[in-house]
Amino acid sequence: MRVTVDQSHCQGHALCEGMAPDVFETDDDDGRARVLVDVIPPDRESAVELAASSCPERAITILA
Repeated sequence: MRVTVDQSHCQGHALCEGMAPDVFETDDDDGRARVLVDVIPPDRESAVELAASSCPERAITILA
């Protein structure tokens, strides 16, 4: 599984970082989330799915 954050939609709510801090990080300069890993470890997939479904802006896309 891979994941992306659409920077044009992200508003920096940081919910994703709170749910999966080892996968998402909020940028100090613009406050938007970014993905820290290329491939999501299997044991973190459920946290990433929850983060994606919780994003108020629907800025997170999960790629198979």
